[in-house]
Amino acid sequence: MNKAALLAEINQKKSVLCVGLDTDIDKLPPHLPKNTEGALVFNKAIIEATSDYAVSYKINTAFYECLGVSGWTLLQETLNLIPKNCFSIADAKRGDIGNTSAMYAKAFYTQMSFDAITINPYMGQDSVKPFLTFDGKWAILLGLTSNEGSKDFQQLELQNGIFFEQVLKTSCQWGTEDNMMYVVGATKASVLKQIRQIIPNHFLLIPGVGAQGGSVDEVMQNGINKDVGLLINASRSVLYASSDKDFADKAAAEAQKLQKEMASYL
Repeated sequence: MNKAALLAEINQKKSVLCVGLDTDIDKLPPHLPKNTEGALVFNKAIIEATSDYAVSYKINTAFYECLGVSGWTLLQETLNLIPKNCFSIADAKRGDIGNTSAMYAKAFYTQMSFDAITINPYMGQDSVKPFLTFDGKWAILLGLTSNEGSKDFQQLELQNGIFFEQVLKTSCQWGTEDNMMYVVGATKASVLKQIRQIIPNHFLLIPGVGAQGGSVDEVMQNGINKDVGLLINASRSVLYASSDKDFADKAAAEAQKLQKEMASYL
């Protein structure tokens, strides 16, 4: 999906909501079997319930890879359920030497047909470049994450600034605002204006809204740019809005609530 198509979906739905499909088999409602078949029923219901409000879906591949071969099948079947007008993200956090990254890109872009994949840029330019050679596909680089351990490296003060700032300044030269996005945790909303000074025109994928305590208002106020430039992810607050048979209805209600908060800025 190219930038124009993504913006059209955002403008049509008045939403920047990305629903994270971090489906944990152990957390499925009691009436569903705790296996890949139950997870697929769950994912299908969540996608159908939220697709009027979401412009994107992010599949955290770890929740599928841990199930072995059947998990990879579930991942592909879930991807197939995502409407073609919605932006699909493989949250796989890949990044390796060039020829290995090229194989990861082929796997997620060509074999599975995701629109985007999250990338750890720690190994540098040659580990990211292979993901930027596919038309209509996006690399989403880790910029500043919201986990406690982000202070170990990302927030270290260097002679020429803070570590994550240097990552942004250097990596934004590798691609363009049409094929590269950045992950910035919603609990770091206070530094979004600072980040926008470095990368004013790139899309930002913002996880951490909802269960992790991030605020839609803070993110929209500090992170929006001339082209909107945001995808705000909610996972647990939507997926597990209810643990009963009404889980899809409650997921839809939560997604609609988030969409309405976003719409006032669009």
